[in-house]
Amino acid sequence: MSLINKILYKSFIFLILSTSFAQSEELKKLGKFKDWEAIMISNESGKICFAQSKPVLQSPKKGDREARLFVTFRQDDKISDEVSTTSGYEYNSQNSIIASSGKSKYEFDIDQDNFAWISSNKIEKKIIKRMKKASRIMITGYNQSGSRTIDHYSLMGFTKAYNAAKQNCT
Repeated sequence: MSLINKILYKSFIFLILSTSFAQSEELKKLGKFKDWEAIMISNESGKICFAQSKPVLQSPKKGDREARLFVTFRQDDKISDEVSTTSGYEYNSQNSIIASSGKSKYEFDIDQDNFAWISSNKIEKKIIKRMKKASRIMITGYNQSGSRTIDHYSLMGFTKAYNAAKQNCT
């Protein structure tokens, strides 16, 4: 995916996060599956479906960050299995953003403002495969001052949310 598409996607996700679900007629919840939910958004440019979750634990505990982990499908753009994250702050470009689960580690190699993506669809498929089998994944990032944060995501319900999003947008 090109950097421009990723930036447009980031803007779109930011809009989603800042808009109340109840106020959006174009937004449809496909289901809540334990710690994950699947959502579909329809507009004039097509459908976008994604599975998303909030962290079950954040470190440091102080502050209220709007962190999320997403797997997105955009049918009209022929994009599937797009893994992205936001930790609720602008990332420090001097440090890597890493997803880890067990011994597996994956680097988010594109970051723009508050969002990060993995540029390789092959690696995205590997992380999704891991997420289907694991019980937890941690996202480590660094804010502009260089302070490290770790967001712990439960993977309970991930496979069902992933399947619901995929089924509605592929």
